[in-house]
Formats: sequence, C-alpha cells, structure tokens
Amino acid sequence: MFTFNRLQSGTAALMALSVTVGTVAPFITASPSLAQTTFSDVSSNYWAAQFIQQLSQRGVIAGFPDGSFRPEEAVTRAQFAAMVNKAFQKSQQRSPINFADVPSNYWASSAIQQAYTIGFLSGYPGNRFEPNQAIPRQQVLVSLANGLEYTPSRNTESTLQYFNDASNIASYARSPIAAATEKQIVVNYPNVKFLNPTATATRAQVAAFIYQALVSSNQASAINSPYVVAVGSTTPTPVSVTIPQGTAIPVKYDKAEKILVTKDETAPLTLTVSQNVVTQDGSVVIPAGSQVIGQLKPATGGSQFVAEKLVLNNGQEYQLNATSEVITKTETVKKGTSIGSIIKDTVLGAGAATAVSAVTGDRAIATEEVLGGAGIGALVGLFFGKNSVDLVAIDPNTDLQMTINQNLLVSLK
Repeated sequence: MFTFNRLQSGTAALMALSVTVGTVAPFITASPSLAQTTFSDVSSNYWAAQFIQQLSQRGVIAGFPDGSFRPEEAVTRAQFAAMVNKAFQKSQQRSPINFADVPSNYWASSAIQQAYTIGFLSGYPGNRFEPNQAIPRQQVLVSLANGLEYTPSRNTESTLQYFNDASNIASYARSPIAAATEKQIVVNYPNVKFLNPTATATRAQVAAFIYQALVSSNQASAINSPYVVAVGSTTPTPVSVTIPQGTAIPVKYDKAEKILVTKDETAPLTLTVSQNVVTQDGSVVIPAGSQVIGQLKPATGGSQFVAEKLVLNNGQEYQLNATSEVITKTETVKKGTSIGSIIKDTVLGAGAATAVSAVTGDRAIATEEVLGGAGIGALVGLFFGKNSVDLVAIDPNTDLQMTINQNLLVSLK
C-alpha cells in the first residue's frame, strides 16, 4: 500500500488536438515541432485532455484557426480517414478502388484511397464511401481493429457482456469490437459500462480511440484514464491509496444555479466531482464525473453540505466523511413576490418550497423544483400568515466545495 501525503485537485495542463476547418474542408495539420497543444475549449480536467494533447504533439491532428478544438463536434468518414493516415504507417493490403461518390478532386480523395488500401476503411454497397457521413463509434472501433488486424482471443459474446448496451452492437461489429476491447482501445465516457455503439463519434472520442490503438501496437505510452475499458486483461493488484484529511474535492451541480433551504431543514443532494483529484505523480484517484451523495443540513447560522458516499465512475463506492463550509447567505421572500422570479434556475428544499408557497400564496411549485421531489403541503401551517421568510441561499458551484475530514482509502486500478 502506498500513501500519498498530498494530492492535487485537477490535472496538469494536459490538452490538445483537432481536425477540420469545416465539415468537408481539408484538415489543418502541423509538423509535430510546431503543433498546437493547448485549446481554448479543452480544459486541463477535460476527460480526453491527455489523449488530445498527445495526438496533437504527434501532429496527427491540429486545431481550428480560432484556437479551439471543438471536442464534441462530429467526425465524418472522410475526416477519420485523414486521421488514420496520419496516425498509422502501414503497407498496402489491397488494390485501390474508385468510389462513385469521391471525385478525384475531393479534398480527402487520396486519404480515403490510402485508408482503404491499408485496410482501415471500406465502402458501402453500390461502390459508395459516403465521405460526409458522420461516423458511428462502432465503425471507428471496427476500423481500428481491422486495420491493425486484431482478432478476439476469447469468446466474443463473453467479452461484449461487459457492456450494458451490448445488444445494440451491430452483428458486423461484434467480433472486431471484442478484439478492440481486449486490446484496451475502447474508451467510454462518462460510464465505462456503456459503449453507445450507434452514437456519432465526437472528435474527443476519436482522439481517445486512436491514441489507445497506438498504445495497443506499442507506438505510444499508456495514459492513466478511468475511462479505458480493461476486460480480461492482466492487470496488477490494485494499489491502495490514502487520500489524506484536508484534501479538497471540487464539485458542481448542473441542475440549478441556486439552492434555497430553510435554516432548520435537511435536504438530500447529489453533487458531481468537477475536476480530477490526482496524486503528485499524476495518478487519478477521484475522476471528474464521480458523484458525491449527501445532504444539506442545518448548521450554526446557516446550512452545510455533509457528504455520505463517493461513487466513482467505475461503480466503486466509498463511505465519505467530508463537509463544505457553513453557508450563511440569506434571501428574503416577501408576500406578493412572484414565484417565477424566485424559482428561476433554482431548486428548493421541501421546507423552503413550503415557506415560499405559504408566504406568497402561490402553490404552483413543481416537484422537479424541490430537492428529492418532496411534497410541500404538510408544513404550510408553520409559515401560514407570515409576510416574509429568510432562506439560506446557496451557490452550489462555489459554496459547496468540500474537504475530507478523515483519511479516505481508495484503490487505484
């Protein structure tokens, strides 16, 4: 067991990579020595930042002129062909053909021919390539497995059972994806158990797949990511890591910009870890996207988030002793105030919802605006006749950042 005395919240500035200047325009690529490695829309804690950085440093793909990477943008089959040719050097496996829908002056014509002849991509019936078609995730994995000539060494269906949505994998893709899974080419964010085979592959996802394919063929060093699928591989015994008391856990709450509770109520709340928590050597111990389950509880002068459980992206659960600072900011709701102005981008504890309803006389608060979906009728009597009520006003993305109160032992895989 290794114990780290200090951990850092957030990864180092690890970013990078990119593809086109438009849906059908040529890729902008740079030599490795001049390659752009940081992008305005790829933060250091973005799940694919390290994959993106590494591929951009290799000159496989490059950014847009405005300095962005656009990681969530779809990748076309033509764009993917250009990526493959930059990433892999391989001898010709079959004779070139002329696709009916790829004219000789098309920007990616030579890239498509090359990707076809070296075995990474094939066409559709009718001698078509569909260069502008957005490529599905399963096609990317099939391409990489076929191009690298990988075949499964274990039972295909047994391997694919790892994925909760294995039934959605097309018949033609099952064997190649099983092989890609064995070779740890598959990267699934945010949940490693869901392949989403028919979803369009994004630029970030394709970057991760290609980089892992390079790792599988010993052309790149492995990246420590919790989203790489490892099924049936020989892995070392998990290492126990102690996250010391006092370590900060940065969190966010996507459902609302504000939370209102009364000073004496307890409300359930689930937060999302917003940045990787890493050791000094870069090992991710709490990946971004993990969930912290707990409650807002009364505290001296206000309210405080008390964590109870940490759920990592891979499903591992740990009891967690962590708390936020006490939040004492208040917001006064007065008789006659419009509920619409109160609940905009806001969720309420059941007590706060009851108070707002009683003071304003407006019962039109939907259950989705109440933490835990609690009813608001039972406590109306406590606030009946009041002309105003003071509620604790919480900005969940700043006020609920927490620190660990007791050493937490987790396993690194």
